[in-house]
Amino acid sequence: MKDITAKIADREKVIVRTSVVGIVTNLLLVGFKAFVGLMSHSIAVILDAVNNLSDALSSVVTILGAKLGAKQPDKKHPLGYGRIEYLSSMIVAALVLYAGLTSLVESVKKIIHPEAAEYSAVSLIIIAVAILVKLGLGTYVKRQGQRVNSGALAASGSDALFDAILSASVLASAAIYLIWGVSLEAYVGVVISGFILKAGVEMMIETLNDIIGKREDAETTRELKRIICEEEGVLGAYDVTLFNYGPNRNYGSVHIELPDTLTVDEVDRMTRRIQSDVFGRTGVILTGIGVYSFNTKDDEAARMRNAIQKTVLDHDWALQMHGFYADTEKKTLRFDVVMSFDVDRKEALETLYGEVSALYPAYTALIVPDVDVSDG
Repeated sequence: MKDITAKIADREKVIVRTSVVGIVTNLLLVGFKAFVGLMSHSIAVILDAVNNLSDALSSVVTILGAKLGAKQPDKKHPLGYGRIEYLSSMIVAALVLYAGLTSLVESVKKIIHPEAAEYSAVSLIIIAVAILVKLGLGTYVKRQGQRVNSGALAASGSDALFDAILSASVLASAAIYLIWGVSLEAYVGVVISGFILKAGVEMMIETLNDIIGKREDAETTRELKRIICEEEGVLGAYDVTLFNYGPNRNYGSVHIELPDTLTVDEVDRMTRRIQSDVFGRTGVILTGIGVYSFNTKDDEAARMRNAIQKTVLDHDWALQMHGFYADTEKKTLRFDVVMSFDVDRKEALETLYGEVSALYPAYTALIVPDVDVSDG
């Protein structure tokens, strides 16, 4: 648990330090490129400078997002402010889109009203150095973003690497102009604008997915289930659901299957151990652990389970059956079925109730439909 807590505390420092490096580097590049662009009358170089300025602003927004997102929970926001980072990522995406639109407009103007460029050896050297700097900065920022799970930081790193490619295209167009006298400045500017807009749209979509809520990857749910099932007495873990309240701020719930011989005291101690172990190893806070009772003293219940499970899983849309329990004295049975999104749940339930009733007409059944929220 100490390891997870230390990582959370260190995360904000890493984001701020990395973003400051990005701001300083991008501002220096803005100065150099703006000077070269104005001296050489190159719209492509000037737009490249504007792009670097938007990168610097993005880093400022990333810092603000990290600072605000790290605020401690309070009465109004008991689960913290972590989702503010997603808003900061949206602002970064909006800045990138604005830079792309501005670049596109200016490039089109230059196509309509062309202006000859004038390059010097010094300006070309500055552009070449800027490409190398952007490659180094992009690699550093992206790695740091992936290390601390910061979407805004990782996106800034990817954007910087992409900027290096775009700057290389500017350098190539300058070389073509000097060698063959063909000016491609404005057209290169249009291409740059298109790539900037594409990056902005992708960043916006990714952030919206985080805010709306998306399926957790199968590896995450499998890891949680594996940790839970390591606890002695746990026969299975199901219905893992994670609720994200910002990067590295995950709350969750799960159902575990336990023998029907355990006492409430034993179950209480077991679930507390599971909560502590899961948080210490993954950082996920399990706010709820439901319990399925498993028949261990009734052979007839075991036979019923096998027969009903075979009937249920004969349907392609029935992905899993779990939580089965039959009371042979009171003639009741209950179980959950994980259903595909491709089937009408109401119709599927009617089908299952009919089939179970045909198998065991003397029993009253309760079938709970579960949503396929994970691949695990």
